Amino acid sequence: MLQYLVAAAFGLPLIGAGTLIATDALAQSPTANPLLAEWTGLYGGVPPWDKVKPELFPVAFEAALAERAADYRRIADDPAAPTFANTFVPMQLAGQRYGRVMTLFGVMTGNMNSPAYQALDREWSPKFAAASDAITFDPKLFARIEAVYKARAKLDAQQQRLVTRTYDSYVRQGAKLNAAQKAQLSAYNQQLASAFSDFSKRLLADEGTAILVPDEAQLAGVPDSVKAVAKAAAAERGQTGWAIVNTRSAVDPVLTFASDRDLREKVWRAFTNRGDNGDANDTNAVIAQIVKLRADRAHLLGFRTHAHWRMQDTMAKTPAAAMDLMLRVWPAAKARVGEEVRDMQAIADKSGAKITIAPWDYRFYQEQVRKARYDLDQAQLKPYFELNNIIQGSLYAANRLYGLNFKEITGTVPVFEPNMRVWHVTDRNGKEVGLFYRDDFARTGKRSGAWANTYRGQRNLAPAQNVLSSNNNNFAKGAKGEPILISLDDAQTLFHEFGHAIHAMLQNVTYPGLAGTPRDFVEYPSQVNEHWLLTRDVLDKYARHYQTGAAMPQALLDKIEASKTFNQGFATTEYLSSAIVDMKLHTVADGIVDPDAFERKALVEIGMPREIVMRHRLPQFNHLFSSDSYSAGYYSYLWSETMDADTFAAFEEAGSPWDKTTADRFAKILLSTGNETDRAEAYRAFRGRDPDVNALLRKRGFPTGAAK
Repeated sequence: MLQYLVAAAFGLPLIGAGTLIATDALAQSPTANPLLAEWTGLYGGVPPWDKVKPELFPVAFEAALAERAADYRRIADDPAAPTFANTFVPMQLAGQRYGRVMTLFGVMTGNMNSPAYQALDREWSPKFAAASDAITFDPKLFARIEAVYKARAKLDAQQQRLVTRTYDSYVRQGAKLNAAQKAQLSAYNQQLASAFSDFSKRLLADEGTAILVPDEAQLAGVPDSVKAVAKAAAAERGQTGWAIVNTRSAVDPVLTFASDRDLREKVWRAFTNRGDNGDANDTNAVIAQIVKLRADRAHLLGFRTHAHWRMQDTMAKTPAAAMDLMLRVWPAAKARVGEEVRDMQAIADKSGAKITIAPWDYRFYQEQVRKARYDLDQAQLKPYFELNNIIQGSLYAANRLYGLNFKEITGTVPVFEPNMRVWHVTDRNGKEVGLFYRDDFARTGKRSGAWANTYRGQRNLAPAQNVLSSNNNNFAKGAKGEPILISLDDAQTLFHEFGHAIHAMLQNVTYPGLAGTPRDFVEYPSQVNEHWLLTRDVLDKYARHYQTGAAMPQALLDKIEASKTFNQGFATTEYLSSAIVDMKLHTVADGIVDPDAFERKALVEIGMPREIVMRHRLPQFNHLFSSDSYSAGYYSYLWSETMDADTFAAFEEAGSPWDKTTADRFAKILLSTGNETDRAEAYRAFRGRDPDVNALLRKRGFPTGAAK
C-alpha cells in the first residue's frame, strides 16, 4: 500500500466521468462520510480512526479524486503566464483531501487488512493508477511546468530544486510521450496496480496459515514466552495445542531454540515456501507478469531496463554502482559463512547429532556456537528487554540527542486498534512537533514485518502543518497480564523503525515536494538510530530485568559487544543474496522470466551457500511485488548502512555517542532538510567526504581489504 501513500504525497488527477456524483458526495461529506471530513481536534487535527469502515471508501474515493481533479484543472487552465507562484505553489497544495483519504486506506490495508479491504484494493488500484497518469499526461499542465522549468534561473535555490525535480519526475513518468504511448503506459500502470494487489492478497493468505503442534514435547528448548504466544495463536484459531504462525516473528524463535529437528524443518519449509506451493496462493505467475510489465514500461519510457528507470532518482544512480557495492561485500560475507558452518558442524558432530548442517539447522546451531564461544544465550537477554521499557529508552535517546519531548496521550485521540499508544511530541523549546503512534502487535490481517508510516508530513508552506508519525511492528503479545519480553533483534528493530519517526519529526522543509528522500537514503536515519540501543546509558536506565529491576550486568553487555560481529556471514549473505537477485531480475532486458528458475540460476551464479536461503525469496518478496517502491532498490539497506556506519564513527571520533555538536550537525544537515539539497552533497557537508565503505566492513567484522 506504500504506493498509495507515495502517490498521495504528489497528488494524482483527473477522473472525468462520475465527477458530478462525486461532487454531490463531497457536498454531503461532513455528515454523510467522515472519511471526507477535515481532520479536527487538538494537535492540528487527527485521523478519525474510530470512524473508518471499508464501506465508506468508495464514495470517499470518488469525491476526493474529483476534488483533486478540479484542483489540477484550475492550475492547468489558469490564463495567466505560468510562474512558480501560480503553478508550483498550488500543485504543492492540490489534492489534500485525497491525500487524507488515501492515508486512511493505505494504513488500513497494511494494518487491518480484512477481505473487505482486499476487495477494495483489487477494485480501486487500477483506478488510482489511471488517475495518477491523467495528471502526469495532461499536456496543458506539463506545458506550465516546463515553462517555469526553462525560466528557473530566476528562482531561489529551493524553488529551483523543486521545479527541476518535478519536471524530471514528470518526464520519467511519461509526460513527453505521444498520445498512443501515453495510453499504452497507462494500461501498463493499471495492470501493474492490479498485479500488486493480487500478490499482496496471496502472500497475506499464506502468512495467515499455521503449523499445529499437538505435543508440547515437540517444543523442547523453546522459551516459555514463545510457547505462550504459540498457545494463544492456537486458541485464536479454535485449536488445542500450539500453533506456529507462518510469519517471521513466530518462526525465527522456533528455528533458534527448538531441539526437535523435524519440527524445525517443517516450520522452515512452510515459511520459505510462502507463495510457492502451486496452489491458489502461488505468486509465481503474478511475479512473472509484474517483471514483464515493468520491462515493457521501461522500454516505452526510453530506458534499457526497469532498474535503470527506477534508479534515475537515487544516490547510486545506476544498477552498476549498486551491484559494485554489493559485490565488494559479497565475497567476505560468503567466506564468513564457510567459517560459521565449520564451527556449527563441529558442535553438531561433538553432540553426536550425525547430521550435515542444513538451512533449518543454521539458527539453532549458531545459537549453540554463541553459547560456547561467548557464554551468551539469547534467552538470557530477553528478561532485560521488556517492551515498554525499550520504548521508553528509545524516547529517552531521542530527547537527549535531538531535544524531542514525548508525553503519552493514549486514550485521548482515536486509534484503529485498542492496543495502540500515542504520544504528543514537542521540541526543546516547547513548540509542537506533532503526534507519534505505535501499533506493535501481530494479528490476523496485518502484514508481516515492521514499518513506519507518516499520516501527515511536516511543511512550512502556508497553511503549515505538523507531523503525525507511526511505527508498526509484529511483536508477539502473549498471554494477558504477562510481561512482553522481546529479543535483542526485536529491540534493534524497534530502534530502527523509531529512527524513521525521528526523521519525520525533525523535518523542517517548506515544500512537501522536497520532503521525500531517495530510496537509498530512506533507511539511513533509521539504521543510524539502532546504535543507541546498546549504549550504557540507555541500558542502565531502561534495559532492566523485568522481575528484579536490576540493570544489565556489565559482563553480559561485554558478551554482547564481543559477539557483535558474530554470525555476520549469515546475516549479510541472506540479505545480500536477496538484494543481488532483485537487481539481476530487474536488469533482464525483455523481462521474460520464470521466477523459480531465475532465482535458482542467479543463486548458482553468485555461489550462494547451500546452508542459507535468501532472506526474502522471490515468491514472498513483498518489498518488490506489492508496489514499485523497493523494486531494483533492496540494495538500499546496504547503501544506507555504509553511511550509517560512517556516521556513527563520527560520534565515536567526537568521544561520545551523545556528543551534542555532532548530533546537532547530523540533525541540521541531514535529518531536517528532507531533499532540499542533493543527499550526497549533504553527506559530504556533514562528514567532509564521501562515506567510507570500510566503516561498514569493520561494523560487520569483515576484513577491510575487501573494500578495495
